[in-house]
Amino acid sequence: MRIYAHRGASKEAPENTLKAFRLAFSQQADGIEFDVYQHENGIIVFHDRTLRRRANAEGYLLETPWSTLQTLDIGDGEHIPTLSETLGEVPANKWCNIEIKHLVDVKRWVSDVKAALSQSQIAIEHVLVSSFNHHWLKAITDLWPEVKIGALSASYELDCTASAKALKAYSVNIALDAVDKTFVQTVLSEGFNVYVYTVDEPKDMEMLAQWGVTGIFTNVPQLAKEVMAKDAVSDKS
Repeated sequence: MRIYAHRGASKEAPENTLKAFRLAFSQQADGIEFDVYQHENGIIVFHDRTLRRRANAEGYLLETPWSTLQTLDIGDGEHIPTLSETLGEVPANKWCNIEIKHLVDVKRWVSDVKAALSQSQIAIEHVLVSSFNHHWLKAITDLWPEVKIGALSASYELDCTASAKALKAYSVNIALDAVDKTFVQTVLSEGFNVYVYTVDEPKDMEMLAQWGVTGIFTNVPQLAKEVMAKDAVSDKS
């Protein structure tokens, strides 16, 4: 089961920061998940629409000049990273899931992501793009069919692979509260991978591994790796 660090190792370091991403990989996470906004000055890594929770500042992220955003402390002296900075922290054999929070110009977004990837060590095969806005994902895959798409959802739809089929997706990324064993079996049987978010409890990790999910997003990647290692030893004994 693949372990993605949700916003980095965000239980121990400020979320969506270079520190959290470095820590996740030091803890042997298989990949990182992070959120992006298309700011007028480029793609930046941040989760919220406003600055209050993360930067203790007033105002909206997208209404704040990049020159000001660069000066903000979002925890432990960390700054808001750009997509290029974030991808620069990903080792060659690791994965990343880019979750889109805001997008206005798909063509420019694809061009900017490709440019950032070209300066990193990441293989395109290890990049997954997801969003709750499936219209954005469809527009991206039309321009960039090589990239893997994660059909992100918080719901167990009546036809749980309809969006994945429409998007020619690689995976269905589903909320822990919505998933069950039948969902996993159905999605896998129809040729899609299954990722589950956000999974921080060992009991849930073990259950999902038994169900055969492809991977999980977790705030505690070190714990998840320990749980999976323990289960592997138990299976051999």
